[in-house]
Amino acid sequence: MTREEIVIKVLNIFKEEFEIENPGLNDDLREVHEFDSIDAIELLIEIEFFLDKELTQEEKKAAMEIRTINDICDYIVTLAADKHGD
Repeated sequence: MTREEIVIKVLNIFKEEFEIENPGLNDDLREVHEFDSIDAIELLIEIEFFLDKELTQEEKKAAMEIRTINDICDYIVTLAADKHGD
């Protein structure tokens, strides 16, 4: 899957699950869209479905630094690479 496809999927998740349409890829989700810790947990669940993989505690901790859509896409690219490296 290309990064562009991941961006499209993530934007779709934000539209369907969080009712956030067309967020800027570098918007601080917490400041601009009031994205909170509950939303972050829901997002991790969506990422698990998306990757068809249960995230480890370590992988979930790495998500704590996510602030933007670009961060989310980078995170998914890394997780997908790790999954295929298994």
